[in-house]
Amino acid sequence: EASQEIFKIASMAPGALLLEAQKEYEKESQKADEYLREIKEQKLLPEAVSQCIEAAGYEHEPETQKSLLRAASFGKCFLDKFPPESFVRMCQDLRVLNAIRDYQIGIPLTFTQYKRLTIEVLLDRLVLRRLYPLAIRICEYLRLSEIQGVSRILAHWACYKVQQKDKSDEEVAHAINQKLGDTPGISYSEIAARAYDCGRTELAIKLLEYEPRSGEQVPLLLKMKRSKLALSKAIESGDTDLVYTVVLHLKNELNRGTFFMTLQNQPVALSLYRQFCKHQERETLKDLYNQDDNHQELGNFHVHSSYA
Repeated sequence: EASQEIFKIASMAPGALLLEAQKEYEKESQKADEYLREIKEQKLLPEAVSQCIEAAGYEHEPETQKSLLRAASFGKCFLDKFPPESFVRMCQDLRVLNAIRDYQIGIPLTFTQYKRLTIEVLLDRLVLRRLYPLAIRICEYLRLSEIQGVSRILAHWACYKVQQKDKSDEEVAHAINQKLGDTPGISYSEIAARAYDCGRTELAIKLLEYEPRSGEQVPLLLKMKRSKLALSKAIESGDTDLVYTVVLHLKNELNRGTFFMTLQNQPVALSLYRQFCKHQERETLKDLYNQDDNHQELGNFHVHSSYA
């Protein structure tokens, strides 16, 4: 390992010489130039910088990490074309590792474990421990995409929030909306479904009010047996397929008389159902005209039927 090469006794590894050079430079000693010249004569300065960066990852003490990264930064000043990506990436990784190694968090991962685990799995572990603020800060620091990072964590937080029984439905719905707002990638219908599964139907309905997509609202409302509200939402959306879905669901759910009365209160749905009946259920169309006392259309119906 790079750490062993640098810190073993009397090491002459390029990284060890660069670390000594940086320390002497801080003391304003001319020895810094001697160490640096020795590395450059052997043309090992790029290797020395890489070795210090790699070694920093395997150290657990922040002070040792900083010392190695300072040495790498010092060495980079004397190189024309050293790619900065590895140095920047190591600084980011160490900041994340030091945050989760803190005694209040208690996840003492090594650098190798962290790399094999991947950042996505680490975030999942933080979420499972309900360490939402830290998980969000890590996402923002690493500039992860909204859907991969912050949105996913906020959705987990909201699903946990709906399980808390000590607050009213109104308070929980307001708190979730205040926190989530219009964050990309957030599905209020999924959170509402979790609330419904927890037995909080009214909270689920309040959360669905924040869902902008009617196609997501309606199926859950039907599942919650709020068919009339689902019909209103479908009509508001202007999506005829969605209206047909709800109307046919109502037809199977309600008795014939109640079904017709429900449609009477929703002219758009009634009109669409008539269109459906003209092509699919002619006899039902006759019943609709009888229900409405629409004698003219009933007469027309019989005339057309006689020609058929």
